[in-house]
Amino acid sequence: MKNFNKILDSFLIKDTLNPKIWENPSNPAKARMKYEVKSALLRIADEFIEYLGDDVFVDDIVLTGSLSNFNWSEYSDFDLHVLIDFSQYGKQSELYKELFDLKKQLFNDKHNIKIFGYDVELYAQDITEEHTASGVYSVMDGEWVEVPNKMEKDVDRDLLKTKIKSWTKKIDNVIEQSKNGEDGKKLKDIKTKLKEYRKCGLEKGGELAYENLVFKFLRRSGHIEKLFNTQNKLTDKELSIERENKF
Repeated sequence: MKNFNKILDSFLIKDTLNPKIWENPSNPAKARMKYEVKSALLRIADEFIEYLGDDVFVDDIVLTGSLSNFNWSEYSDFDLHVLIDFSQYGKQSELYKELFDLKKQLFNDKHNIKIFGYDVELYAQDITEEHTASGVYSVMDGEWVEVPNKMEKDVDRDLLKTKIKSWTKKIDNVIEQSKNGEDGKKLKDIKTKLKEYRKCGLEKGGELAYENLVFKFLRRSGHIEKLFNTQNKLTDKELSIERENKF
């Protein structure tokens, strides 16, 4: 597979936080986000909040993910979460969650915002939602919510390769079967299994769990995008009617 080892190498733990983003990157407890980065993220978050199109009370704006930790790489992005207390919408809270999730997808699809070459991804998160992360930084307050710890866990590359190859084979097979006209249920099933696989790994082993690393590999290799695109094409075909032949 093209770039196989390059993607594997991206999981290596760095000695410091990303120096483009952080002051004092070698000391996470004292590390603070650089002013230009903080200002840019707040402007982007304000644009997103306005796009949500409602008088939203925001509790916090936080950065999470690899760029707030030691496992950053060229594949990282700014994982920017806008924290909202959805209980403010009362009985309509679930409706607003669905609406904001849809708007999040539209906003991210519509924009191609980058900082130092890294994509910026927005997300509206309920303050009650459980979120597994070892590094969380409040962009609003300019301080750590969860100080990152340098993870010392050694990753068994051979074991990880075996798990990756198993999942890539599963995905390639189900995509090939769908091309041969087989039921698209298998596509939906493998998406559900992959989601649960990652979730279980995060809950048990955190960000360096093999399940999470496998998921990240599949995302970086394009397999997850290919899986979603195949399902979308199959759905379009099932809902379409071929042009009527005229004799």
